[in-house]
Amino acid sequence: MTEWLGILAPARTPRPELKGRVLERALVARRRWPLAAAAVLVLGAAGGAWWAYRTIGALTTERDGLAYRVAALEDTVSTFLHGAATQLIQIPVSTGGRVGAVTIFADGARHRWLVRCDGLAPNARDQAYQLWFITETGMLAAAVMPMDDDRPMVMALDMPRTGERVMGAAMSIEPRAGSATPKGPMVFHRML
Repeated sequence: MTEWLGILAPARTPRPELKGRVLERALVARRRWPLAAAAVLVLGAAGGAWWAYRTIGALTTERDGLAYRVAALEDTVSTFLHGAATQLIQIPVSTGGRVGAVTIFADGARHRWLVRCDGLAPNARDQAYQLWFITETGMLAAAVMPMDDDRPMVMALDMPRTGERVMGAAMSIEPRAGSATPKGPMVFHRML
């Protein structure tokens, strides 16, 4: 059976030049692998460095923007809370069977309001709370405040630039985009 497989063929010694060529090819192939691996490592490191550089740049820009916003909010809150011309108005409200409050810090010197809505029921998908300035000539839209969850909402508002005296505030439930005049149910209507 071993004769049939050809295992019993007589062994021959290769020619000396053939042996040298085979060994030379093996050594050349062996030298290429470390060079290829080193090239892959260098390219991987360069790609990783580029990605890290871009990511760090984007995060730095985002952090700087957030730091600027925090500083502005701290300045705004400090101005509202400690200003001599600031009037505090707290209005209890009931929405969707829940009791909450709308707090207005009205800064008469800078003509700005800081409004905090707390405990209001979340709006339906197509509705939003809309805050109104009550003026001598009627109601002017102040802000549209969609509340999609239970978290308090805080916003700073500039008083109307029309020169009309603001005499009060009101809030109604309006379509999500807001209205030019109050049309929905009134949450509160308060003269200052």
